[in-house]
Amino acid sequence: MHEFQPPPLLLRNGPGAAAILSAGIGSGALGVFAFAADAVPAINHLFAFWKPSGALSGVTTSAIVVWLAAWFVLSRRWASRDVSLLWVNLASGLMLLVGLLLTFPPFMDWLQAL
Repeated sequence: MHEFQPPPLLLRNGPGAAAILSAGIGSGALGVFAFAADAVPAINHLFAFWKPSGALSGVTTSAIVVWLAAWFVLSRRWASRDVSLLWVNLASGLMLLVGLLLTFPPFMDWLQAL
């Protein structure tokens, strides 16, 4: 008599790719928000959620909201899919680089001087 063998589990890379890409999106958003708050006084005032910390409170809170929203949407859309990790990692790496550059004061000052 043969024993029942369950089919092998197929693990999809979509949920992991969603986490990677959403981290890149959140990092890019942090850089864009930080640069905008530093360059435009009206945006700086808009991001001042908590007065003692100034715009930093709104910049980081907004970037976290963007990251969580992107992760939620992507994880739902890619839950049972395989996606190209090459493009996900490339896009995430570029957005991380944008986030790092736009939060680096010498680079921000150089951009504002243009």
